[in-house]
Amino acid sequence: MSTILITGATSGLGRHVAFELVRLGHVVLAHGRDPGRTEALVGELRAEGEAEPFVADLGSLAQVRELGAKVARAHPELDVLINNAGAGAGSPGSGWELSADGHELRLAVNYLAPVVLTRALLPTLATNAPSRIVNVGSVGQELLPFDDPEFTRGYSGFAAYCRAKFALAAHTFTLAEELAGTGVAVNVVHPATFMDTAMVREGGVAPWSTVADGAPGVLVPATREVGTGRFFDGTSPARAHEATYDTDVRKQLLTLTDRLIAT
Repeated sequence: MSTILITGATSGLGRHVAFELVRLGHVVLAHGRDPGRTEALVGELRAEGEAEPFVADLGSLAQVRELGAKVARAHPELDVLINNAGAGAGSPGSGWELSADGHELRLAVNYLAPVVLTRALLPTLATNAPSRIVNVGSVGQELLPFDDPEFTRGYSGFAAYCRAKFALAAHTFTLAEELAGTGVAVNVVHPATFMDTAMVREGGVAPWSTVADGAPGVLVPATREVGTGRFFDGTSPARAHEATYDTDVRKQLLTLTDRLIAT
């Protein structure tokens, strides 16, 4: 059985997956932003198996780094990371929002936070190889413009979400190449389209699917050998945005990412 950290576990897909994992016998490290909700979730999970709470606001990269350090200290046996937490498009007509560090919020939570958390936990995951990283992405992807990564011009919440998910997919493929031969597999998944979650409902979209529909897309690469550097639509291999495979685009993204997370 694995020790698995899942971010954004207090609601939606993350909550459903956390219960599935603990019922399978895995140790679930459940992350949430709200202490009360996270403790309540873990109380429920412990009725089914072994779980532990971890609290952090992923809009703060300092808290993300602290989360990684805490998990590594408390659970040196960690062998699976599921970067599930995310910020949706926001309510219709909502404007540009900033993270605690002054980054565009969707870029910060959906992309920068997973990168920072993954880097913090890579030494632990590598030590426990074979290990797995699952990035919860989306088929909704839009090329991130390197001249305006913070989306200061013509802002759209949905486009911001798609740009961050583009970056997450491209990052996944770059990281998979870097980790080749280490035993650490890293993949990105689109669980299901417009699941019945608070994020989707806030965006004014009528749900198309349930979190139960999306769960296998996360559970399979988290618990089974499926290769590395792959994009999945549900449990089916698929293609991400073509530009995510472009070497020059990925080099530019890496340079940008290092600059953004250093500030």
